[in-house]
This record gives sequence, structure tokens and C-alpha cells, in this order.
Amino acid sequence: QVQLVESGGGLVQAGGSLRLSCAASGRTFGSSAMGWFRQVPGNEREFVAGINWSGYTYYSNSVKGRFTISRDNAKNTVHLQMNSLKPEDTAVYYCAADSKSYRWSDAASNYDYWGQGTQVTVSS
Repeated sequence: QVQLVESGGGLVQAGGSLRLSCAASGRTFGSSAMGWFRQVPGNEREFVAGINWSGYTYYSNSVKGRFTISRDNAKNTVHLQMNSLKPEDTAVYYCAADSKSYRWSDAASNYDYWGQGTQVTVSS
């Protein structure tokens, strides 16, 4: 059974940092595109960051310069380092894998594996 399990969410003050981790099991995703998305109630799932199998990264404008996505293929993990957090970053963050492609995508529909999500709350 394939699973993606996120960890590292929590409550932080504005300007603070959090590091999210996503551990995959059941198969390896070393050649797959990986991504982070977030969602607040009533809104669609929003692309945050993506990373190719080779390590090439891409970010949404809202997090560029503050967040960093990385991967460790040997450990089958993906991370999201979030700095200078703002209250508007508050959301449930999801890790996703696209087993069909090595290239990142900002479309949630392209990803076929998802974690259960981890809550990030940024207080003002």
C-alpha cells in the first residue's frame, strides 16, 4: 500500500519558520515529480511548490523567496522549509506525488498520490 505521510505542521507566530516533511512508503518516487499544495476551507487546493526528479524547483508567487522545497531520493522523502511565515499561509498542507511524470506540475489533478495533510497555523 502506497502512503505519503506529512509531519511538521503546527502553530507558529508570524515571521517564524516551520519545516514540513513527507515520507513515502510502499513504492519509491525517485523518478517522480513531487509537490506541496495547501487548502483552506471553502477554497480549492492551491499549488505551493514542485520539484522534478532531478531537483529542479518551482514556486507559486505567494511563497517564492520564503519557502524551499527539497527531496532526498535515498530516503524517499520531500521537505518544505517555510520561513517568514504570514497569517495568510495558514492552511492544511498536502504532499503529492505524480508517478506518471518526472516533471513538476501546478495542477492538482496531475498528482495521483496524496498525503492526509498537516495543519499549519500562523498567528498574527
